[in-house]
Amino acid sequence: MIQFGYTLSSEEHAPSLLVDNAVRAEELGFSFLSLSDHYHPWVSEQGHSPFAWTVLGAIAARTSTIDVGVGVTCPIMRIHPAVVAHAAATTALLFEGRFFFGVGTGEALNEHITGERWPVPEIRREMLEEAVVVMRCLWTGETIDHHGTYFTVENARLFDPPAEDIPVIVSGFGDAAVDLAAAIGDGYWGHSPDPDAVDRFAKSGGKGPRYSQIHVCWAEDASDARATVHRVWPNAGLSGQLSQDLPTWTHFEQAVETVREEDATASVPCGPDVEEFVDATRKFGDAGYDHVYFHQIGPDQAGFMSFWERELRPALDERLAA
Repeated sequence: MIQFGYTLSSEEHAPSLLVDNAVRAEELGFSFLSLSDHYHPWVSEQGHSPFAWTVLGAIAARTSTIDVGVGVTCPIMRIHPAVVAHAAATTALLFEGRFFFGVGTGEALNEHITGERWPVPEIRREMLEEAVVVMRCLWTGETIDHHGTYFTVENARLFDPPAEDIPVIVSGFGDAAVDLAAAIGDGYWGHSPDPDAVDRFAKSGGKGPRYSQIHVCWAEDASDARATVHRVWPNAGLSGQLSQDLPTWTHFEQAVETVREEDATASVPCGPDVEEFVDATRKFGDAGYDHVYFHQIGPDQAGFMSFWERELRPALDERLAA
């Protein structure tokens, strides 16, 4: 069975609207939510970037059944892993077993802000591995001293540790990152319908759920949807290491100046045709993902929710879920 989720895009929406959308998604039967954890939006047109952990607390207070995760947090630079462990433990208690914790090596856009040098991918993977060790130690509720290669923790104890283990879902693309996810994660967070990555995760000993996101833009008119994607989410047309290393939204705005509408929308279902959405979802299911969630690009979240309830969910239940 594929479980279907909904993206709470913190880059595009104010905190109160994110909470309202979470409540509505629960009402409409989505299985889980993923909230992005960024300091900046990718481009200024997106317009927002509230503090994810505050938003999570509000969502916990207004929902009761839906699973909620961070997709994903980078616990290696902007926030020390001892502090992230504290935030995640409290959040897990508030969600009473509904919280899962996505982690990754991050992007310079969000993590360089404290003035630290942005490390190369190999170093960031080592930092992430150590950070996960630190957080899991703290989640035991024991007093922790840690003097590692990258992090120091002294006399730290969480007096409100999580009541149960927090699932750590590790994000990664590229062979080394997938291998790391298999080694330290309770699941894998992928980035494309690539069966090779999911297969490598399994062959490397990886266990647990496999998550990935589909960018979509529902609208009554397909041309309007494509224009929305090109305006609001032009970074969909960027690929490779660039998205990890550009330091500011203004650099992204310069980089996307040459991104055409057809580039930004090449893999994004746009418009009212439910079959386009089903076909895109099928690719992720065929690749081995069992948790697939939809990122509706642009302001019309209510329109997408109605489309989900009226057409998309019944179509997916009929064709893919079984």
